[in-house]
Amino acid sequence: MDESPGWDAINAALRPLYGDTDPYHLGTVHKWALGGPDPLDGISVYARAEPEPHWHFVSYGMSELYEKESDDPDESGWGFEFTFRLVRDPAEETPPVWAANLLQNLGRYVFNSGNWFEPGHHMSVNGPIAAEREDSDIRAVGFVLDPELGEIMTPHGRVKFLQVVGLATEEYEALRQWNAGAFMDALAPHLPLFVTDVDRRSLLADPDLARAVREGIARDGSNSGLLYVTTAHWERDAGATTLRLGALQAPAVAESLRGRLPFGRELLLQTEDTVLTFRPADAFAVEQPGEGVLEVHVPPSALDDLTATLRPTAGSTAVPSLPGLTVEIVPTAMRDRYGNETGEVVG
Repeated sequence: MDESPGWDAINAALRPLYGDTDPYHLGTVHKWALGGPDPLDGISVYARAEPEPHWHFVSYGMSELYEKESDDPDESGWGFEFTFRLVRDPAEETPPVWAANLLQNLGRYVFNSGNWFEPGHHMSVNGPIAAEREDSDIRAVGFVLDPELGEIMTPHGRVKFLQVVGLATEEYEALRQWNAGAFMDALAPHLPLFVTDVDRRSLLADPDLARAVREGIARDGSNSGLLYVTTAHWERDAGATTLRLGALQAPAVAESLRGRLPFGRELLLQTEDTVLTFRPADAFAVEQPGEGVLEVHVPPSALDDLTATLRPTAGSTAVPSLPGLTVEIVPTAMRDRYGNETGEVVG
């Protein structure tokens, strides 16, 4: 299309950083709006030398590039565009395609699920973020405001430049138990501009950083009050309740419960058709206030018993201190980045 004020606004935001430098641009031949598989119309990539050699990826397509279509006058499209900074070998002349695929996959998740991202959000990608690097420990991502691009206003509304940051497994486990913003702030001195290196190991090997994170978790608990999960269902019969959760996500639920309930905060597990809420309470109770909604009230003395049942192994376990409550862990079928089942099963 000839008129692309949203696209032009992104280019204008990049100009103070890159001047008239022509980026390496990856365009989409068959656009999402025309029935194609890729939600991003394009991704521009710039080679950077500082603070270390890296590629700077910037997406076009999560915001409204051409015409104003949404009803929200304040935000353009989903309200953000992705950025991603990846360590670059100075001898590299072209950026790796897998990184562009990562951004397309994240965009596809948003368009298909309706769940958008904001600074402070995070997710596991169920494998290395660089699909061909099976030995990589960078298997999750967090989202921060791009430290150089920030937020802009366009003719179609506000757009945040939302940077994707690769996280090691141990880091992601710690992040889920703490405040995501505080955790990323703690990592910032060790990750200038939040450049991702898929070859690095956990930064929590640094004893000072690890101690600061432990103290933060103990002091603040977790601010992650909502988890999107594939399985969070239940059956109720004559006063007995069986909760059914997926094996893959069970340990994450346990970590989140420990980071929420002792601090007086609830935890919501949301699927496509249900919402299961765990609430801190003085006495145990199970309530069903509406269709597809269940609330489990958990006293402090029962938390250890409850979390002990949340293991990545299929089976049913009664919770001794919560009479009538059973937790059933069911196998989880693993999916690839395109949402297709891989044949691998957890549990």
